[in-house]
Amino acid sequence: MGSQGGFYQSKEFLDLVKSIGEARSKAEEDRIVLNEIETLKRRISEPDIPKRKMKEYIIRLVYVEMLGHDASFGYIHAVKMTHDDSLLVKRTGYLAVTLFLNEDHDLIILIVNTIQKDLKSDNFLVVCAALNAVSKLINEETIPAVLPQVVELLAHPKEAVRKKAIMALHRFYQKSPSSVSHLVSNFRKRLCDNDPGVMGATLCPLFDLITRDVNSYKDLVISFVSILKQVVERRVPKAYDYHQMPAPFIQIKLLKILALLGSGDKQSSAKMYTVVGDIFRKCDSSSNIGNAILYECICCVSSIYPNPKLLESAADVISRFLKSDSHNLKYMGVDALGRLIKISPEIAEQHQLAVIDCLEDPDDTLKRKTFELLYKMTKSTNVEVIVDRMIDYMISINDNHYKTEIASRCVELAEQFAPSNRWFIQTMNKVFEHAGDLVNIKVAHNLMRLIAEGFGEDDDTADSQLRSSAVESYLCILGEPKLPSVFLQVICWVLGEYGTTDGKFSASYIIGKLCDVAEAYSNDETVKAYAVTALMKIHTFEIAAGRKVDMLPECQSLMEELLASHSTDLQQRAYELQAVIGLDAHAVACIMPSDASCEDIEVDKGLSFLNGYIQESIEKGAQPYIPESERSGMLNISNFRSQDHHEASSHGLRFEAYELPKPIVQSKIPPASLASTELVPVPEKMYPRESYQTTVPSVSSDAGPSELKLRLDGVQMKWGRPTFSPATSTSNSTISQKTVNGITQVDGASTANSRTRETYDSRKPQVEISPEKKKLAASLFGGSSKTEKRAATGHKISKSSSHMVEKSHVPKSSMEVASEKTPPVQQPLDLLDLGEPTVTSTVPSVDPFKQLEGLVDTTQVASAVNHGLTAAAKSPDIMALYSETPADGDLLSGVLNPSMTNMPGGTTTRQSMPRSKGPNPKDSLEKDALVRQMGVTPASQNPNLFKDLLG
Repeated sequence: MGSQGGFYQSKEFLDLVKSIGEARSKAEEDRIVLNEIETLKRRISEPDIPKRKMKEYIIRLVYVEMLGHDASFGYIHAVKMTHDDSLLVKRTGYLAVTLFLNEDHDLIILIVNTIQKDLKSDNFLVVCAALNAVSKLINEETIPAVLPQVVELLAHPKEAVRKKAIMALHRFYQKSPSSVSHLVSNFRKRLCDNDPGVMGATLCPLFDLITRDVNSYKDLVISFVSILKQVVERRVPKAYDYHQMPAPFIQIKLLKILALLGSGDKQSSAKMYTVVGDIFRKCDSSSNIGNAILYECICCVSSIYPNPKLLESAADVISRFLKSDSHNLKYMGVDALGRLIKISPEIAEQHQLAVIDCLEDPDDTLKRKTFELLYKMTKSTNVEVIVDRMIDYMISINDNHYKTEIASRCVELAEQFAPSNRWFIQTMNKVFEHAGDLVNIKVAHNLMRLIAEGFGEDDDTADSQLRSSAVESYLCILGEPKLPSVFLQVICWVLGEYGTTDGKFSASYIIGKLCDVAEAYSNDETVKAYAVTALMKIHTFEIAAGRKVDMLPECQSLMEELLASHSTDLQQRAYELQAVIGLDAHAVACIMPSDASCEDIEVDKGLSFLNGYIQESIEKGAQPYIPESERSGMLNISNFRSQDHHEASSHGLRFEAYELPKPIVQSKIPPASLASTELVPVPEKMYPRESYQTTVPSVSSDAGPSELKLRLDGVQMKWGRPTFSPATSTSNSTISQKTVNGITQVDGASTANSRTRETYDSRKPQVEISPEKKKLAASLFGGSSKTEKRAATGHKISKSSSHMVEKSHVPKSSMEVASEKTPPVQQPLDLLDLGEPTVTSTVPSVDPFKQLEGLVDTTQVASAVNHGLTAAAKSPDIMALYSETPADGDLLSGVLNPSMTNMPGGTTTRQSMPRSKGPNPKDSLEKDALVRQMGVTPASQNPNLFKDLLG
């Protein structure tokens, strides 16, 4: 093997790979590859090359292309290899073709016939190779050539072929949705495939379809929930485990789909609560893939109709993420917290110190994500602290793209939550000073308008103080060496309008500052234009007030420079300034009144003041003005010519419009019949059914001969171990159902989940929290960090928070209220029925757990029987566990309540525990002592301390 080379390659090829790996520079590597290209050009064109040699040459061409060099001279030889009868050579040719060519290459047409032939091959490996090429090379024009063969392969006996056929159809849908729009029902059917790989591949095209049209796939919610439940309960083969997690990527895709289907739909969301709660309890957070599933669960919970128990479980996971030492988990925690505060803003209060630590973390990515979280939770009580932090961070970074984003967010928050106009102006000054050229010009116009309009009230004193403070701040800022152009425009406009209004600064001083600005930024014509206009305003205001203004030497030199400027705009402004200075006070006051920037200007579009002059000219014999539109026509000016000339011109070309068409005679159909025609019902879209050959021993008698209902009683599970036992009794299956569903057994994950959460500051009680951090927490969140009460019976979300969740959604319509009052009697729903979708307005009355009877391991059945068969004679009512759930459809209150215990015989009872009403004195004393130790007034003594968190 050493002489021939590893993996049946020649020693020459292995030496090539070795020499490239040992190359000391890019130039040496290019020299080696170019020599190889010359060698391949010479050898590949030789006649009668053995297949083994040609296969090696093609692989060497692939290596050349991977290193960035052109190997197009060998493309045609790779295409020829796809026609070979040898399986190894054919697959090598398909691999090379998919790497060399793209869907628009000219050689694609040469392999379409080969692909069509290979799709019909008896060897499934050849079919798989052809399907790989189909997904990569077939374009929109050649889809019809291979589409029928791909559809036929959906029923292939090999699961690998079916999976690749689904992937090829998905690729066709991405390239040309119209070409496969009639095949959407095939994706629904493949969802029932016995192989988990085929089912998992089907989730990808279904996710794209659901993203475009959610309502058309609401009937699949029960199917997706059933599949996810089987995956979570490890009923898939061990081959699909990844880091001891059962099919995690299928779980993630299903959670994404459920998030889309449950968004804003309370009825559909209620069907998902149980399985999502199971994932929270059973998922292992010690691995990255487990944390990824938990993060996707949080995203799903934040998208579907809110459920208090699920929100509490999501808050527990976020707490673990934020307490982790891993920056990746902290990033996920901050991102997940930003999703949940939209539904339950009080969750952020529990993690305020963790958020502050992330804000001060040296990791720039984590810091940016924390700023996004603060941006979402900003309100009028903490806007000053958050915006100041954002501005400080904006000053410290050099990334212009992100600096622009931070500046726009600061401006948006300041405009929306500014506590005062003065603070708004100071904040805008900071933003313009440090990111002026990156800020939109509209922001500058809004700032100028705010200064001109003032507080919007009749308080002239406050408005004058606002303008005076703006003038003082801008005069101080002008001492900076380099200022952005947009900011200088604002400064010049404010100094020109209000520089001398309060009398603190003389006109000569303001004029000198404006001349300095024009001289310092002589290359910026816009700034110079604003400065000249401001100079004109200062002069006119002084002349109108009766005060004499001497022309400063620097102003005179600026005027002389601009009068000879190549810019017509600057030249015009200079001439206007020169003309205004020579006018009297009355004329100047009429031209430019003081403090009139916000007054509406009445524009006389018709120039009515010239009517007298026009009438006088017409009386003296002047011709009336003819509009240009009439001037361009031939017949419109005939009124000013002789009648004979008009008659002569009428025999030429005619420009009149054609006669208008006669109105259509309305039909005699009475209005009632017309109205009835608009109410013709449109038939719903029907999906063709597919006949399945099942081993069900008996079929329900009420199902018709053409309709096949899926019955789960006594049917072997689709995926997992062959655990079907036809002799299992009803009582045994009932007991095993209890055991599998996890209702009566208390596992470690459930016990751990029922423990109370600890806040961020209780993790390290020995560490003293700095006063600066406590002050920052009080500023950001409206109060200091507080510890959570440790309860013996687990967490109970408050009534106010659950009431807030209910109120955050649109009230129910009258149709929903009517449907809830009179629930119709329904037949048992089929979990995976692919027939015509039926629209229901109520939750199905069938217990979903009861339909899964008989699908568990016989060993579990035996173990359950040993615990007691006396209670199995009567089928238990599992849904009775949820009889005390709140009205919003909380299906997890019974599952997540640790007071539910196992009793002998497999029955479930609730422990009779005394409940104490009112606050616990011991917990209150401990909490007050801890808060008093941190130096903060206890919340019990100051009940309004934390009310500012949510505004």
